[in-house]
Amino acid sequence: MNTAAHLPLVELTRGNLVESIHYGSVALADIEGPVSVYGDGITPFFLRSSAKPFQALALLEHDGAKIFNLTLKEVAILCSSHSGTDEHVAVLQKLQKKIGIREKDLQCGIQPPLDKRTQEQLLLRGEKPTPLRHNCSGKHTGMLALAKILGAPLESYLSPDHPVQQIILQTISEMCSFPVGEIHLGIDGCSAPVFAIPLPNAAIGFARLANGENLSRSRANACRLICQAMSSHAEMVAGAGRFDTVFMKVMEGRAICKFGAEGYLGIGIPCRKGNPKTRGLGIAIKISDGDPENRAAPLAGLEVLYHLGLLKADDRSKLADFDRRDLMNWGKLKVGVVRPSQGFSESFAHDG
Repeated sequence: MNTAAHLPLVELTRGNLVESIHYGSVALADIEGPVSVYGDGITPFFLRSSAKPFQALALLEHDGAKIFNLTLKEVAILCSSHSGTDEHVAVLQKLQKKIGIREKDLQCGIQPPLDKRTQEQLLLRGEKPTPLRHNCSGKHTGMLALAKILGAPLESYLSPDHPVQQIILQTISEMCSFPVGEIHLGIDGCSAPVFAIPLPNAAIGFARLANGENLSRSRANACRLICQAMSSHAEMVAGAGRFDTVFMKVMEGRAICKFGAEGYLGIGIPCRKGNPKTRGLGIAIKISDGDPENRAAPLAGLEVLYHLGLLKADDRSKLADFDRRDLMNWGKLKVGVVRPSQGFSESFAHDG
């Protein structure tokens, strides 16, 4: 199916009635091109933070890992929308010292930590948030690192015309098989350029990120490093209790994922030799209402993986907070369920 309209993906019931519906679209692709699309496969959507692994790829292709002696944990935080905990800040401080930049060089702005416990600890300590607590500070640190390698100005690193942003734009174009001139540019919440492309192209990018086939040696090596870092240090990519972290810990290298704001989710699935069910694939999901409580995109992603035969029963039990589940009220009574819409589930059951 390939239309220019979102379709029902996830619904919430109350009693015997469907009370609310999240509309959206899902694209599935391999490294060569789209495999299937449910919903809108034409309209460009902003990847938001789902683009971060591709933005980090530009640094690693310029020998950033070798030049700055990056650890896997540091590579993971370059790709992150981290929760702003003390652990995240400590990793960033060490990384910035290696690079030779300071916190004041970051232009992401100041954001309270996403982690509620850390917010409370800062209040108790009388400590105000700084740019390092911003969930995008890892991405900005990587951009500044690339500017240092290029000998480009640090103060203008967010300008779309800056060499760093031009390299990132070209990298996304090549990874996602979408012309540079057709990529829609906007400004993200952290003031960095953000990119909009159709979902099938984003899915191609995630398939290539997870597999590295038919890429140059340097790009393939950088993709492998990113996937290894995100899988082995999933706590750096997001934080405790958040979907990216929980999912990648459960999958243990069988998939990577990166959430983006406004209901965006990208998933990359590496090929496992000898098992046709683990063909190298990418998934891109967009929820039309922005999914403010993140209750639709994770469930939609898990539903696709389930029909592809890539989720075991034990996996689903560990991901129960994000999967099909009962809807409980404050009195701990079951009042309904959160579940995939029938048409969506049946479509991917057929495709799988």
